[in-house]
Parts: sequence; C-alpha cells; structure tokens
Amino acid sequence: MTWSAAQYSTFESERTRPVRDLLAALPQQTISTAIDLGCGPGNSTQVLAERYPHAAVRGLDSSEDMLAAARQRLSDIDFELGDIATWRAPQGVDVILANASLQWLADHAQLYPHLVRQLNPGGSLAIQTPDNLDEPAHRRAREIASQGPWADKIAAIKHPPRHTAAYYYDVLSAHCQQVEVWRTTYYHPLRGGAQAVVEWFKGSALRPYLAALNAAEQAQFLQLYLQAMEDDYPTAADGKVLLPFPRLFIVATR
Repeated sequence: MTWSAAQYSTFESERTRPVRDLLAALPQQTISTAIDLGCGPGNSTQVLAERYPHAAVRGLDSSEDMLAAARQRLSDIDFELGDIATWRAPQGVDVILANASLQWLADHAQLYPHLVRQLNPGGSLAIQTPDNLDEPAHRRAREIASQGPWADKIAAIKHPPRHTAAYYYDVLSAHCQQVEVWRTTYYHPLRGGAQAVVEWFKGSALRPYLAALNAAEQAQFLQLYLQAMEDDYPTAADGKVLLPFPRLFIVATR
C-alpha cells in the first residue's frame, strides 16, 4: 500500500491537534533523544521538535513520499526509511512518539513492550491511535467493499484489530513504572460537506481498498462511499460537516 503525503496533509491542522495534546501530557524532564515512528510528512515530528528544542530528534517512516515531504519541511532533522515492526534503537531513547501509526501494525502484545525496551530508564512512549473502526466512515467502507462487484478483490481486507484501554494498560504496566491511558473524541468541522469526509479517509482508511482497484472501480467505489457519507454525516447549518473522530492516547514511562 502506497501513501500520498499531499492527500494526507489535506487536513493537517485537524490531524496534528491530537499529537499536540499527546505531547503536552508527557512528564516534564530533560530530553536528549527522541524519535517519531511513522513520522508521515513531518507534522508530528515538528511538534516533537518544538516540544523538546534541545533534543536530537529523528523521524522514521516506511513511505518514501512521506519522507520526502518531511525532509522538505524539516531539513535539519534526520529522517530514515524503515519499518516500525523491525525498528531497534542503536542506543536508548528518551521519548518515542508513535502518532497515528501503530494501528497499521499487528501483534501489539509484542510490539508495545518491544518499544518500551528501546527507552532509557525514565523515558516515555507516547502513542495516539484512531479508535474509530465502529464509526460510520469505517463501517460503510467495509460494507461497500463486501457488497460491490469488487468483493473478490477487497472484501477480505481487514485493518489490524484494535484493543481496549484496559488491554493496553495490562500490556504496558508490567514493563513501565507509570501508564496513563485516555480516550478523546474530536469533532472536526470540515468545509465541503460529505465530500470532505471522503477526502479525509482517502488519505488513510480507504487506501487499502482503493489500492487494489483499477481506476474505474475506484471511481465507482468513491461514488458509493460519498452517497453513504451524505447519509451519515449531514451538513451543518453553516455548510460544514461535523466529523466525530475518537482517538486513544497512551503515555507509558519506563
């Protein structure tokens, strides 16, 4: 699956607000090294660097397109191509940020403790993941994928399973001195009505489906999805659409 930095960044302000809230919750302490895992186009890395201006900050992503955008944005930060699932720090890190990236990976029971082990004692793992698989935007995508003429291509596509706050607390508390978990639902007012919802998820959740379809099938899929979004996300009085977006936050300190 390929990623488009331009498409993802269409709603950069809305996508960046959660990482600001996440990093604001980190313990106040001196930080020397930090890394942004799944840095995307560098918007989250920029917030990390602003939070810790004296730290050596790095970014890692599996998409060359995302990395090109990140390097253009932050020319003084080192960005590298890599897979979060196999990443290992050459030496201990004080802060590991994973903003809206770990939901694409499986086996969190192994992955999350592995990331904690890359921290220096007293270091923090800061994670934000979308918690919206039961929202209409996701449910309708699954329905269209399974009921359309492309079902043999994409009906079986599944996002890795999401887990509860209690699950993550249990996974991390055995390895950390402190674990904080909370859930926030953001309500994003988007210009452009239901089409804006389509554009939002073209940059994330719809990508696995669209990547497997030809151009004509993509257009038909998106038309059906737009019709569904018009039903599920009515236009507000000011012409915008209000997109509820639940997110799960974790700050785990080793």
